[in-house]
Amino acid sequence: MFPAADYLDFNHTAHAALFSDGQPVWSALSRIGDYLKAHLKPAILGTVHPTAVVGENVFLGEGSVVELGAYIKGPAWIGKNCQIRTGCYVRENVVVGDNCVLGNSSEFKNCVLFDNCEVPHFNYVGDAVLGYKAHLGAGVILSNVRLDRAEVILRHGDERLATGLKKFSAIIGDYTEVGCNSVISPGSILGRNCIVYPLANFSGVLPDQTILKVRQQQEQELRR
Repeated sequence: MFPAADYLDFNHTAHAALFSDGQPVWSALSRIGDYLKAHLKPAILGTVHPTAVVGENVFLGEGSVVELGAYIKGPAWIGKNCQIRTGCYVRENVVVGDNCVLGNSSEFKNCVLFDNCEVPHFNYVGDAVLGYKAHLGAGVILSNVRLDRAEVILRHGDERLATGLKKFSAIIGDYTEVGCNSVISPGSILGRNCIVYPLANFSGVLPDQTILKVRQQQEQELRR
């Protein structure tokens, strides 16, 4: 149930080995650290601004740019032609494909981004997988921990599925767009080609090709 191939195009990542057949897509989150220990070969092939900080256990691909004030702690594997923008904080166990944007004042930890992801402004991405050409609008938060710190449960219709993880925010399928200032709660899966309206608060499973709409009740009156 919930195989990775239902949500992610492995032609657009160099790290398909993170995902195992017969296991749910979120199982990859528990393997990122070991994967990097086994395969990461640190090298800086891109450009790093003098004020940026890049740890020793980091690979930065050709054409990638780390802007002023960014901090890549590592272990991290970042592909080609990526933008790591001002004030970005890349923590432990981060795997990033080619042509990605990691935005200003955004934070990343224990996550996988497929090629051409855009996470450009004021975002938090922890314990998550973002598919090919996934895009998070400004201020989107992928919340990775329950308030009671208990095991994350995936809600799918009437089912409640134990994930075995204390930290797991979201799987975002290929081409899916999440609107500004939305919060995606722990244990959520968004299918391919979805649109989530701004200011949404979502938990559960969103099927492929779905638009999640948010309507506000608003009133206007003459100022006196």
